[in-house]
Amino acid sequence: MQPVNAPAIIKKAAGWAVPYWTRGPAGRETPPDLFRVLYYGWLVALTLKLLGSAWDVSWHFKWLRDDLAPPHLLNSAGTAVALGLTIVHGYTGYGVDKAALRLIQWGTGVFLVAVPLDLINHRVNGLDITSWSPSHIMLYLGTFFMIAGVVRGWFMGAPPGRERTVLLGAFLAFFLENVHFPEQHQEYGVLSIGAWDNHATYAEPILLRFAADQMGRPVDRAMMTAFSLPVPDALYPVYAVVAGLGVLVAARMLIGRFGAATLVAAAYVGFRTLIWPLLTFTGFPPSAVPFFLVVGGLCVDLAFAVRQPVARAVVGSVGVTAAVYGALAAQSALMGQVYGAIKGQSGLLGAPPLAAGSALWAGAGLLAAWLAFEWWSGRAGRQPIEARVIATATP
Repeated sequence: MQPVNAPAIIKKAAGWAVPYWTRGPAGRETPPDLFRVLYYGWLVALTLKLLGSAWDVSWHFKWLRDDLAPPHLLNSAGTAVALGLTIVHGYTGYGVDKAALRLIQWGTGVFLVAVPLDLINHRVNGLDITSWSPSHIMLYLGTFFMIAGVVRGWFMGAPPGRERTVLLGAFLAFFLENVHFPEQHQEYGVLSIGAWDNHATYAEPILLRFAADQMGRPVDRAMMTAFSLPVPDALYPVYAVVAGLGVLVAARMLIGRFGAATLVAAAYVGFRTLIWPLLTFTGFPPSAVPFFLVVGGLCVDLAFAVRQPVARAVVGSVGVTAAVYGALAAQSALMGQVYGAIKGQSGLLGAPPLAAGSALWAGAGLLAAWLAFEWWSGRAGRQPIEARVIATATP
């Protein structure tokens, strides 16, 4: 076996890339090989950010916060790659139209501004462990726009075929992960409370003591509840239906094939299922897994059997909301028994607390989002698409 000649590989890669480093407007004709390199680069960047974020919540339910914690470093590596790609797109104009470039630039900018604000917030307010704090929301919002730009750039420029469909589904799965990310606070929190009720804790004593001192109370169940589930119970299911299932409706429309919403949801849930034992068996806290997203995705796909857009949105919103709330109730009753068998917890820990009365608000929110997507889809279908990204240009 011959050794890898790293300097020669780097020299060859530089020789291929340097001629493309020329100033140009967004929408510039892009050679197919360069287009693929750019978007596979985004795949790497988003994968690193996914791995970092997947570890991050579990880490913060165990250890006292640390700016240089391994999950933060892994996420930062992905951000560095994303920043590099943003600069390449912005300077050369390759691989994106104007709308995609603006989304990527604004998203990256918001994320980079949010990072120091989050650090300041933690210095001033201590743990601020909730995923729903303003500085954390800015991080998700920046990533939201960034991935939206990547999705648009790939959607507009990739040539038809299996690769286009698969990568579009992958980028949309990353998008779903980012949208659902704050919900993980409740998914970890409910199991942490269950562990406390069974005379065990996942968090290290220093973290519990710090949180209790910050709240001005002893380490007791009330403190654990405020630490683990600091938001109203209705937030989890309403946000899951409106935001999470809204992403799956958009995914079904963009990919345009039956099963698209189900597969995007299954990709994300499959990843969460895969890392569950990796985290748990290495000593990190477990979380409830949002299996209900797959049920909701299937209902989204089935709703597209209705041809009339408004009727589809109404029927789909009612069906999806009912299915998601039913699946969440089933997870609480059934899936919790699986976790209980593994961790010695009660049978109510398969999902965060379910405020059943919030279903009306969830359904109304999803209906509004679905109707907006239908309007946008119809409007886009009536307008010519000017995509000049893929061509046979040479530098």
